[in-house]
Amino acid sequence: MYNNHVRYMRRKDLRSERRIRRNRVRRQREMMKNFLILVMTVCLIVTCSVALSSFRSNAKADTAPSYKYYKSIMVSNNDTLWSIAEEYMDGDHYTSINDYINEVKAMNSLSDDSIQYGRHLVIPYYDTAFTG
Repeated sequence: MYNNHVRYMRRKDLRSERRIRRNRVRRQREMMKNFLILVMTVCLIVTCSVALSSFRSNAKADTAPSYKYYKSIMVSNNDTLWSIAEEYMDGDHYTSINDYINEVKAMNSLSDDSIQYGRHLVIPYYDTAFTG
């Protein structure tokens, strides 16, 4: 009887050891899988960051630099500061048409928005060609 009990205990111990080994292997596989997911995520983030930054730098490289110039114009019969701004204002350098009009008024010492036919105004404009 003692022999049967010892055999039973050995089988039970063997099953327990197998279960422990299987659990250890399963945990190692799970940890390896989680590590690979982490590495792949980091690689994906780095790849996206590099692609985005190169795209943004290429977009900036395509834009030629622009230079600010001034010219004198003669006010014609139907001109207003608004119509002059629509013709000469560069949307990349001014946040609004009012900013451009305010700059023209300051440059020409205008106290209000009224301009007279035949008067000369100095206006700013931007161009990509360098003439200096």
